[in-house]
Amino acid sequence: MTHLLSFDAATMARLLGPAAAIDVLADVLRAGLDPEEGPARTSVRVPAGELLLMPAAFGPYAGVKIAGVAPANPAAGLPRITGSYLLLDGANLRPLALLDGAALTELRTPAVSALAVRHLTPTGKPLRLVLFGTGPQAYGHLEAVLAVRQVAEAIVVGRNQIGARALAGYARTLGVLARTGTPDDVAKADLVVCCTTAREPLFDGSLVAPGATVVAVGSHEPDAREVDSTLVARSEVYVEARGAALREAGDLLVPTAEGTIEEDHIVAGIADLVTGRRTPTTERPRFFKSVGMAWEDLAVAGALYEAALAAP
Repeated sequence: MTHLLSFDAATMARLLGPAAAIDVLADVLRAGLDPEEGPARTSVRVPAGELLLMPAAFGPYAGVKIAGVAPANPAAGLPRITGSYLLLDGANLRPLALLDGAALTELRTPAVSALAVRHLTPTGKPLRLVLFGTGPQAYGHLEAVLAVRQVAEAIVVGRNQIGARALAGYARTLGVLARTGTPDDVAKADLVVCCTTAREPLFDGSLVAPGATVVAVGSHEPDAREVDSTLVARSEVYVEARGAALREAGDLLVPTAEGTIEEDHIVAGIADLVTGRRTPTTERPRFFKSVGMAWEDLAVAGALYEAALAAP
């Protein structure tokens, strides 16, 4: 029987950093992976919150993530996102590795966002970043954005001021000018990143400059959103996959239900950006909405497994 490798969060952080994870995602899209073909996420309501089942297969690997979303956990000092990832040999489905599912999510979600940022923001200009959120995803997104762009200033906006000051302090340890701020700071931002548990819009979308990019990752529920209908209507909209967005992205489904936009308001998926099939405009805000997809977990888990085999 093949020995099943086990990866905890510390091991994963040592094996694969944000920059490498971003490149892994780009590579699988260039290799022909079509996000539209991925199976839908299965969601089951349970007493503690929500259980998610996310299977995928591509190239030499298959795998499945079982993730839990437990809203009451943080108050008890426990992580809101839990779970495990089982990586399988794609040819025969033998188990190869078991990975910390929460750590995998904290690595791949910022990598997806940063891959979009790489294609949606201008090069050669340090960006003024406004970051909503103070949890693990906010830290991960700061690091991932820094892997693809220079940041002139990072402004952290959070309900928890202690947490906001801590994240701004962490940004300064990375050499970034940083402070806490308010939602109105989006008016002068080049890049706005939203990674919160908010269910209602975080800021006034009319304030966002025409050349700015907004990324929202905090929700995968049809009735929850981090940005308002005004921003969505003004923006050129990109997603991971149209099918997934139209099932789960409240940021898009709410304005669609209101009649503010039509389903065809979505311009393209991330694969179109990576492969060069779509070039973004500079005349409107650019909005990237992700809900998290199983192909992303599979790509990063496979890269972690290969890095472990190659390590001395």
